[in-house]
Amino acid sequence: MTLALIAISLVIFAVLALRESPLWQWGVAVVMIGLLSGVDFPGTGVSYGLGGGSWVLLIIGVIMLALSVEAIRKPVLVTPIYGAVKSILPRVSRTEQEALDAGTVGWDAELFSGRPDWAKLNAIRPLTLTAEEQAFLDNETEVACSMIDDWDIRNNRADLSPALWQYLKDKGFLGMLIAKEHGGLGFGAQAQSMIVSKIASRSVAAGITVMVPNSLGPGELLEKYGTHEQKEKYLGRLAKGLEVPCFALTGVHSGSDAGGMRDYGTVTKGLYQGKEVLGVKLSFDKRYITLAPIATLVGLAFILQDPDNHLGRGKEIGITLALVPHDHPGVDIGRRHYPARQAFMNGPVRGRDVFIPMEFLIGGTDYAGQGWRMLMECLSTGRAISLPAIGSISIKQTLRTTSAYARVRRQFGIPVGIMEGVAEPLGEMVKRAYTYEASRRLTASMVDEGQRPAVISALLKYRTTEAMRESMDDAFDIHGGRAIQDGPSNYLFGAYMALPVAITVEGANILTRTLMTFAQGVLRAHPFLYKEIEAAQNKDRKQGLDQFDVAFGGHTKFMLRNIAASFLHGMSNGAFASTPNQGPMAGWYRKLHRYSQDFALVADWTTVFLGGQLKRKQKISGRMADILGDLYLMSATLRRFEDEGQIAEDKPLVDAIMEDLIASIEKSLGEVFANFPNPMFAWAMRFLCFPLGRHAKRASDRVNYRFVRAVLRPGAFRDRLTTGAYVSMDPNDITGVLEDALLKVTEAEEIEAKFVKAARKGVIERRLDRDAIDDAVAAGVLSGNEAGIMRAADEATDRVVAVNDFAADELAGERAQKVAAE
Repeated sequence: MTLALIAISLVIFAVLALRESPLWQWGVAVVMIGLLSGVDFPGTGVSYGLGGGSWVLLIIGVIMLALSVEAIRKPVLVTPIYGAVKSILPRVSRTEQEALDAGTVGWDAELFSGRPDWAKLNAIRPLTLTAEEQAFLDNETEVACSMIDDWDIRNNRADLSPALWQYLKDKGFLGMLIAKEHGGLGFGAQAQSMIVSKIASRSVAAGITVMVPNSLGPGELLEKYGTHEQKEKYLGRLAKGLEVPCFALTGVHSGSDAGGMRDYGTVTKGLYQGKEVLGVKLSFDKRYITLAPIATLVGLAFILQDPDNHLGRGKEIGITLALVPHDHPGVDIGRRHYPARQAFMNGPVRGRDVFIPMEFLIGGTDYAGQGWRMLMECLSTGRAISLPAIGSISIKQTLRTTSAYARVRRQFGIPVGIMEGVAEPLGEMVKRAYTYEASRRLTASMVDEGQRPAVISALLKYRTTEAMRESMDDAFDIHGGRAIQDGPSNYLFGAYMALPVAITVEGANILTRTLMTFAQGVLRAHPFLYKEIEAAQNKDRKQGLDQFDVAFGGHTKFMLRNIAASFLHGMSNGAFASTPNQGPMAGWYRKLHRYSQDFALVADWTTVFLGGQLKRKQKISGRMADILGDLYLMSATLRRFEDEGQIAEDKPLVDAIMEDLIASIEKSLGEVFANFPNPMFAWAMRFLCFPLGRHAKRASDRVNYRFVRAVLRPGAFRDRLTTGAYVSMDPNDITGVLEDALLKVTEAEEIEAKFVKAARKGVIERRLDRDAIDDAVAAGVLSGNEAGIMRAADEATDRVVAVNDFAADELAGERAQKVAAE
């Protein structure tokens, strides 16, 4: 009976926790259990009571009931906890506060909640383009791609060709986000992302050139915050390419640490166009600024001070943005950096004691001091479009070229792609291509709906560019010597050289992963933590205490629910978790719910226990960021499968992706537990999340091999995996040569099998020259038509495997040639 009573008590407590019941209901339950635990059967000599334990339960229940009364709870419980929390919770700096306020939370908050609302995921619109956007993608973008010669850009010009530059300007590529009323294209985020992707599939340098003005540039800042006069003056010219913009944020002594910026401006009076006006005297030293060497308009971020209080807001104004013409007196630009030998324009911007009038401030004096918020709002959307577009297309284009090469290239009498050692990395490339395209399109759709997904854009940037690096490494391994010989016929080397740029820009991946994603995500997306911090930092103690009482109560219920739900899902392997439908992915939706619940519990406990140390525990923070990223990739992959109509051919691929991501989540959670500073908390989290142990495994070799065999052939599966890439059939273009060879080799597959079989039997002799094909015809092994098909495939293969070679003077620079001549 005692065991039965304990079991009933646990069930009652679990129900109360899962329902997030108020404190008085807990009190009533504890009192009732206490009374029941003291029951015996008089005259029988048998007692099933818990002895003194019943009194303990009664006392606890009465205390709970008393604390449910606000007048008792606040002074007795909440006030001392409020004081302790003020010293434990991490402090939020002004720049962090503005960054948090700038972004919005959406699906990331659902993942942090541990109880995702599937309706919110399904409500995000699928990939959608207007007729005008689709036409631009199919026509102008295709033309731009056909004009790109990456070898010429990288090695001969160190720049785009004049014809390409003019085409991009004339057709509005640099003003895609500018509204039509100002002369721009007015395209949405999805269209911008896909256009940048297609261009980057030809040349990363060209993709970056188009990306930057449409990502973080003066155009977007003017659209959102500019004065009427600034919009009228600049937006039309920016849209038509008559002005080329850049934005100077990164300083010599400040990268991601905006608070450490040493670029200062002082409000003062000075001369402008012969008149004394109120303005700002600026000194700045910026670097790594894309488009700076050719920019005609320079956006600047600096810290503004007003020692004489001209603006009536005190001395410290804060980070402010200005838009300065490149030829304004004192502005020094024009020299170039050479980032990873990439041809896109990038360089320093400097100035000392440059006087600018107040009309140069973006948004005028009304927006002075609000620059960091303005930047973060633009960056949270721009970053969701830009680097995921570059990264995902690099993954897809690398798969397209590598799958073709792995089929065309033969060693030991077979295509290299069907060798298990080659198939292993190729299979990983297949899964990345599907997954990261899914995440790109889902995130772009969020932006089109008006969201500013700051946390998701940060995690997607670092995950996509890291996956880009992995796919490129795999491609080089598969291509072998073909990949390392640079020249006009090398279709991998340009993107390979651009990898460090993608990984470094817009927040280096190390910093984004270990410091920003989880630390900011938990503050912004946690259901109660941010409210508690706001209450703790409220200067009005009474108001702060009232806010804290509500938030702390909600947080307590949240924590209790996490404990019960995590244990329940762990014991049942997510069998009782929710799913939005009963379709083929229902089981994976339940698993996503289960691991979201585990993440919610561990994220909550990690933050509460570490408090202000969270920023210093960057290894744990990085692993938590990885888990959040895996959960998001699961969500995006499932959405893509649903949006594309649940294509049966893709189901095994989605299943394999889900297995891999779950195995990754379990591994990361295990590493968090193994390295958690408090062993007791670590054991408790491990027990609640995995009461039956960790059992997830990655997809099997056999399953992965099937994807590889499918992608080695032309067809819908390969096209879906590489959607959005520019596909050339130009016989003078190396990627066109590759596509042509794949078609011809596939056509000759059965014919070649007959030829090889005859050679092995000694009917014909297989030699270096193609006379053996004639011998096969003479021996009756092949017909004349078959011989022609095989010969065409053989010749196409030769063109694919060929690499460039150069005379010594071709590789020497002009100066070296002159020295040699002397």
